[in-house]
Amino acid sequence: MDSQPRRALITGITGQDGSFLAELLLEQGYEVSGVVRGGTGRELGCSERLRDRLTLLEGELLDAGSLRAAVEQAQPAELYHLASPSFIPASWERPAETMRAISGSTAALLEAVRDVDPHIRVFVAASGAMFGDAPESPQRESTPCRPTTPYAIAKLASHQLVGAMRAHDDLWACSGIVFNHESERRPHQFVTRTVTRAAAQIKLGLAEEVTLGVLDAVRDWSFAGDVMRGAWLALQREQPDDYVFASGVGRTVAQLVETAFACVGLEAERYVRVDPKLVRAPERTASVGDPSHARELLGWEPRVSFEQLVDRMVRADLTELQAVAGPA
Repeated sequence: MDSQPRRALITGITGQDGSFLAELLLEQGYEVSGVVRGGTGRELGCSERLRDRLTLLEGELLDAGSLRAAVEQAQPAELYHLASPSFIPASWERPAETMRAISGSTAALLEAVRDVDPHIRVFVAASGAMFGDAPESPQRESTPCRPTTPYAIAKLASHQLVGAMRAHDDLWACSGIVFNHESERRPHQFVTRTVTRAAAQIKLGLAEEVTLGVLDAVRDWSFAGDVMRGAWLALQREQPDDYVFASGVGRTVAQLVETAFACVGLEAERYVRVDPKLVRAPERTASVGDPSHARELLGWEPRVSFEQLVDRMVRADLTELQAVAGPA
């Protein structure tokens, strides 16, 4: 039996997902390398506290050569490709760059694995957004995709490329179709952090109200740490496959708001304002995932409930803001 620790390479290690995955892999005894842009001395974001336990390799999503060099240097048994632009509205401003950063980087990494070591097991993070105006909800691995944004189109291209190169080049590659997944490490521009931070600010007297857009939009929210555990489980099976990782339950933004404000004992309707300028056209298909395949093949189940997820996010915001506000 090989006593050497397994090596893993993560792109996107500075973000929410990468940090949870790095923690999990380190707990499992892996040697973990992470691809970072802007030099290995840069701040590591969510993974900064893990710096001394990581090997850092410089790389850039738009530079295929740097991604190949990272694979060559790390010589991983497992590669987790998590990095990508993640704020969907911004993809309309830079559609060409979005396509290159998401689908281009996936192509570069899969090509590098094929050429350097085709035995490397690969996980590529796709997105539930690629289903778009799908003909059914919830969506499963076989659901037809009708993406409606440059981001979603790029994620679909990545997903399809994984399947194509798995079949053509016999790569051991999985696509993880991840629906909305959150945590206290999520950047503030996302609606979940906007809501939980507002609840904390209002509780502490730092704000009087929060302005949002449409409240009846439906999302399928899970805990990011649970989703990353699913990514790891996907690479432990004998054969590669594609998996939807989601809670399987759709909830509205209004439900998110009510849950967050309830965590601090406030009635949401007293503090929430809707700005018509922020309201978008209603979505024709509810974005909800069916995780049955992952449940059956991987034994994967979310461990953190929606209510627990929102509570931990609100508590984290309260703790962060408490130093500013003082005792409530």
